[in-house]
Amino acid sequence: MPAIRSTLRSALWAAAACTLGGSAEAENWPQWRGPRSDRISVEQGLPATWSKTTNVAWRTPLPGRAGATPCVWSGRIYLTSNEGDDLVLLCVEAADGTIRWKKRVTGGNTDARSGEGNSASPSPSTDGKHVWVFFGTGVLACYTVDGEEVWACDVNDRFGRIDIQFGMTSTPVLDGDALYLQLIHGAMKLGDQTRTGKVVRLEALTGRTVWEVDRVTDAQFECKHSYASPVLYRHDGREFLIVHGADCTTGHALADGRELWRFGGLNGPTATNPKPFDNTFRFVASPGVAAGTIVIPTAKGGPTVALRVSDELTGDCTAKAGVVRWVNPLTPDVSIPVIADGLVYLLHKDGKLQCVDLETGTDVYLHRTHTGQHRTSPLLLEGRLWFGSNDGWVTIVKAGREFALLDSIDLGGEAVTASPIVADGTLYVRSYEALYAVKKP
Repeated sequence: MPAIRSTLRSALWAAAACTLGGSAEAENWPQWRGPRSDRISVEQGLPATWSKTTNVAWRTPLPGRAGATPCVWSGRIYLTSNEGDDLVLLCVEAADGTIRWKKRVTGGNTDARSGEGNSASPSPSTDGKHVWVFFGTGVLACYTVDGEEVWACDVNDRFGRIDIQFGMTSTPVLDGDALYLQLIHGAMKLGDQTRTGKVVRLEALTGRTVWEVDRVTDAQFECKHSYASPVLYRHDGREFLIVHGADCTTGHALADGRELWRFGGLNGPTATNPKPFDNTFRFVASPGVAAGTIVIPTAKGGPTVALRVSDELTGDCTAKAGVVRWVNPLTPDVSIPVIADGLVYLLHKDGKLQCVDLETGTDVYLHRTHTGQHRTSPLLLEGRLWFGSNDGWVTIVKAGREFALLDSIDLGGEAVTASPIVADGTLYVRSYEALYAVKKP
């Protein structure tokens, strides 16, 4: 690993976990999955509940009904949105909710389909000096934290025209001086064997392509389309980029993008998924990672598969003994797994919350929460799971082996498709109408 990348990454993580305002637990939230890529906050002292009128420090109206999750660094919140046909980047002051600046990045916003987001669905990321944004149209850009453009490109021009039904919603991964993207898509025509998938590493500060590799697949029709996001695995001397889509999950070397391992058979009938092959089996939920384990959601009634990270995870390991830790017959359609204390939490689109034992994959419980459609990924904060719904409710569930619904908060129909986050003692919830800052008075 080049020394410069190691140094920049170390600085990023150190700054993300630095103390702010004298609290040893306060930290930044630099990208969608959080400072440790697990959607878990170590902060303490936040309200156990709230409402539109209780424990809300401020509420800032937003220009569009987008679902991108904000990122936060040193008192500034960055979020993308549509404003009519325009796609914009905003900087909001954490102290009082004032919009510090707003920049038009590009045009061409389109709605994916009713209630399921638009071109401002990928989430931004920041290192405290720059902000990176990506839109479903294919425009990718870097700005300073003061709103000055550093670079911009259109991935359609650089890596091939995006051909995907509901827009490229995948969120890039920022890792020190590297920005990783997965662009998995292709013609949705029966019998059309065109393949256009790419895995890409860019130099974050310049936008220069460090490497791009083709993502080989045998996926058919809509299965070519992936709305999932990549994630880094880094533990016990192993590191690789996990890419999820087109009926398989792959691991890629960070230095050159070469494929290290591949796990297929996710679209049945196979040993891991006995259901018949489905031409519309496209991935939306992204994998979750924990030490020694990768938890892989699939789609549309398929299974969740946990892989064991070991020396056996190499090459095509679809049928290799010892790679699969367990298979659970249920899977979330949109939300990523949250893994903590030997448990895996899977939030289903219909509001059911499933808790699975990390070691065995057996169900600990499966309970319905709010009955609306859910597209957010849970936040684990102080022993509580927080998540929102498309019809404007935020649900709080006790973490652990015993299910307990602690509270349901009514936002009066304000859809919540962005995932809740925490930074520097404040919980942030983005609805289609506004950004809420929740903290104790």
